[in-house]
Amino acid sequence: MRVAIVENTRITHHGQVGIALHEQAAKIDLFKPWSDNRLPDPSAFDALVVFGGEQSARDDHSHPYLPELARLMRAAGDGGKAVLGICLGSQLLARGLGAENHLGTAPEFGWCDVTLTEEGQADPVLSHLPATFPIFQWHSDTFTLPEGATRLAGSSVAQNQCFRLNRATYAMQFHFEASRAVVADWNRTFPEAVERNVPGWLSTHHPEQAPSRGTAADAHGLAIARAWVNLIESGN
Repeated sequence: MRVAIVENTRITHHGQVGIALHEQAAKIDLFKPWSDNRLPDPSAFDALVVFGGEQSARDDHSHPYLPELARLMRAAGDGGKAVLGICLGSQLLARGLGAENHLGTAPEFGWCDVTLTEEGQADPVLSHLPATFPIFQWHSDTFTLPEGATRLAGSSVAQNQCFRLNRATYAMQFHFEASRAVVADWNRTFPEAVERNVPGWLSTHHPEQAPSRGTAADAHGLAIARAWVNLIESGN
């Protein structure tokens, strides 16, 4: 399989998604439009993954490629490709599908609980997870559910944590790719930012939660990644 990965910021960890792709010997092409505005041609790939970033899904003034990326994600899904949007990627997919982006209204950080809907409990990517499970979050924006999409999960802060459209188009607000190793690197790289989100995160909350909720989130995230990657193969 050939997979296009779009990175929206200078430091991007593929994490559990990268593990699942490499397990299936995926050929990966990287795109960094924040640097050069270059975007993939969906016809050249079997799947498209769009990761997160510090910008909002509506920051066209600073990231002029965002409208085209949102359109491209929708077109890839409509064309039968497997599409995965994570955090900012999910917000861009929602935008491309005609939903509203709500900026700064839903801050979540750390290992937070996400609850599956009835549809999520029957979904091929999420059905193996507990009805409520911890997974890493780092965002302040959210979105409305696009017309025709199936809501698969929500939280107490952001109702739309995950939706599916078509065969294998998934938007996931939560950072299921963020293993404990990824979170630890974020702590080292962005200490001021993580402390602004949760004061005491570095000294107290992270070391207390990583062995328990972090370990559980690692298993859930890798299971999600593997299940979605399996949908790439099933569509070929």
